[in-house]
Amino acid sequence: MRYCPQCGHAVNMIVPADDNRIRAVCPSCEYIDYDNPRLITGTVPLYQGKVLLCRRNIEPRFGFWTLPAGFMENQETTSEGALRETLEESGSTAICKQAFSMISIPRINQVHLFYLAELEKADFHATAESSEVTLFDLDDIPWDELAFSSVSKTLEFFIADHKTGQYGFHEDTIHFNTVSE
Repeated sequence: MRYCPQCGHAVNMIVPADDNRIRAVCPSCEYIDYDNPRLITGTVPLYQGKVLLCRRNIEPRFGFWTLPAGFMENQETTSEGALRETLEESGSTAICKQAFSMISIPRINQVHLFYLAELEKADFHATAESSEVTLFDLDDIPWDELAFSSVSKTLEFFIADHKTGQYGFHEDTIHFNTVSE
């Protein structure tokens, strides 16, 4: 941010009094911009023991497989955002069962929250965001073609829990040195 959204004055990048982070601060009207992490919500959609994956038809990671997920919108709950993204990316309606994984990615200022979800029926199709939508047996997940490390991590958690029959809540942090996530 270079200019104050309230008065238009050029901002200074400083640590405000009683704060501990550099922020965009307007020297004219004293507005402080708190640029906080973005929340990505999605699902691990299941149908008859299979997981639904979407092949990305958009950047980043065009052509790679992912769980349906995306940026949460204002005025929706995390589960509403996850279900909306599932519908937008797969054309399918689902029912959230439980929060399943929360993965912080500090380098890109994101938190990814995935829910276990049950597809109401095997009704899914390609969309503007997904060139292909497919149910995969757990043994057939295309690991080398997954778009994001948060998706890989969530699917690893799911498979481990599936083997025990007990599904918990998993929290993790991904640190990486590239911008591909």
